[in-house]
Amino acid sequence: EDLKRLVGEGARVAVLPECPAQAWAPGRDTPREHDAEPAGGPRETRQSDAARGAGIALLGGGIERCPDGCRRNAAVLWDADGVERLRYHKIHIPDEPGFREAAHYEPGTVGPKVVEIEGIRVGVQICSDNQRPFGAMVLAAHGCECILNPRATERGLIDRWKTIWRANAITTGCWMLSPNRPRPEPGTPLGGPGVAVTPEGVVCSESDDKFVLVDVDPKRVAAARASYPGYLAIPASLYADGWSAVPDRATAPMPG
Repeated sequence: EDLKRLVGEGARVAVLPECPAQAWAPGRDTPREHDAEPAGGPRETRQSDAARGAGIALLGGGIERCPDGCRRNAAVLWDADGVERLRYHKIHIPDEPGFREAAHYEPGTVGPKVVEIEGIRVGVQICSDNQRPFGAMVLAAHGCECILNPRATERGLIDRWKTIWRANAITTGCWMLSPNRPRPEPGTPLGGPGVAVTPEGVVCSESDDKFVLVDVDPKRVAAARASYPGYLAIPASLYADGWSAVPDRATAPMPG
């Protein structure tokens, strides 16, 4: 009913928080069998049915049990007919009290992709993925206009998150939309507003309301990329050479 009401108010895409159809499993140190389901399982089916029933594109997801036997944190985008258009697995996995995510799922192994939905080119970064500029920059280089960043974070960290969103918006020229899990859950002090940031890096919406409408205008993306720093070169091969010399590791190097 909420989705149908949003459609009546003009909404065309709904973005839900991280793992929206289940309790926050990483609040516990150990996983349970039913925390994860295969793609197309009951949780995903309920979400795709909701998208089709309301006639709205919907970004949801959950903990997926993948064909290779690994669990991964998945974001899934369904169109207004309930058809899957994009599936993305979280790459950057925290491991600290309340966020024992490393015990619950493995990092994704495929980089972020762009898909057009309802006339907007979108990409996904799940929560802490947006704390590394790699994904946002790659998405923008592939023509992304709006980065969807579902998350599960603490209210006390909101200023740090806004700094990151604003920086990523300014350097990529993308809209940033980030809904949050709304309240504390066992083991984790979750909560805080959903936030939207314009391609110019302005926080245009910050609200604890259940749903917030944001008018994502792609024309502002073009304008932002025509001004500094949006027009700067992207020497992709040079970037690739630099990163190729850095070994994969679970954590950043310690100073010293």
